[in-house]
Amino acid sequence: MSGSDLPKNSYGLRMAAARSIKDQLGRALSDLRMSVTDRCNFRCTYCMPRETVESASFLPRDALLSFEEITRTAEVFVGLGVRKLRLTGGEPLLRRELPRLVKMLSGLGVEIALTTNGVLLPKLAAELKESGLHRLTVSLDALDPTVFQTICDAPGFGPEDVLAGIEAAEGAGFESIKINCAVRRGENESEVPKIARHFAKSPHIVRFIEFMDVGTRNGWEMHQVVSATEIRTLLSEVDELVPLPQNYRGEVARRYRYAHGQGEVGIIASVSEPFCGDCSRARMSADGSLYKCLFASTGYDFRAALRAGKSTSELGEVVSNWWAARTDRYSEVRVQTPPSDVRKLHLPLAASKPVAPSQAIAPSQSVTPSKQVAASQSVTPSKPVAASKVEMSFIGG
Repeated sequence: MSGSDLPKNSYGLRMAAARSIKDQLGRALSDLRMSVTDRCNFRCTYCMPRETVESASFLPRDALLSFEEITRTAEVFVGLGVRKLRLTGGEPLLRRELPRLVKMLSGLGVEIALTTNGVLLPKLAAELKESGLHRLTVSLDALDPTVFQTICDAPGFGPEDVLAGIEAAEGAGFESIKINCAVRRGENESEVPKIARHFAKSPHIVRFIEFMDVGTRNGWEMHQVVSATEIRTLLSEVDELVPLPQNYRGEVARRYRYAHGQGEVGIIASVSEPFCGDCSRARMSADGSLYKCLFASTGYDFRAALRAGKSTSELGEVVSNWWAARTDRYSEVRVQTPPSDVRKLHLPLAASKPVAPSQAIAPSQSVTPSKQVAASQSVTPSKPVAASKVEMSFIGG
């Protein structure tokens, strides 16, 4: 979305020009990914495997941020320079009345995107478009029904349901949709050229994602990673790839076009070709914990600050100090670490606790887990999965 598409009187345009914050490595804050639910109707093996998830693990309703709290959070971040908001989950379309939230966010004058597994789009795509959603990213890990079920573990759904969702989104006016395919060795490498061919003549962009060590529930091991180099080789079965320039600094996918036909593909290679140096993304879980990195093991309890009655200015100061302290570059460190020690880099997310906002955070200080303060005691954080930090849906750009 170009600057000319934004409302001239938007809060974001007025404030972002005046305030742009950078972390300890000079990376500006420009994107916020907001999880609206920790629930999902799939049990993908790389994300929320069934054997590690129980229904009792999910957040109670009063622990979720309300639409008003999500919108206020977004307003604070837009005021600090954020230009893009992405709604994620779990599966965000499971959140009731989600189009109403999109409508509320649309008044901020920045790009609004959403990542989904797509199966509920036939019911919601038109309403989401009418409410102001600009872009969609849909996950599709296989076209073969058997492979799809092996990966997604989604009884009652198949690849045809995801494709129907994409078709519904096209009909609603979403012209260029991003299709994300997470590639895991031994499961769906053979699907890479199939999916690429399926969308090669469409306006949609397929991005193939290396299997990542997100959270502690997906049994990640380095040998399961199909590297970007290998993915490029698989794509060469479709056509020769020609590199394309970045659309903007910090874009997560390496872009390519087909040499002898139309179509664009991308590869997200945070394991073998990390892009930490340009990362401008903050992430917020469904219960209002802020994370500076997809692989972060601790969060900051922003929900407590929201519910403590702080002013917008005070909330902006909290976020500014929090981001200014950021030094995270997990993927770059991992590349420099012996394979036998890689798993030691990542702490269990489920065991981590949010940092209470009453803790003063100077730019030079690191954030560590802390006890909850009184303002946050009315809502007790839930147990495993509650932080919503095991979803691959945080990745999509």
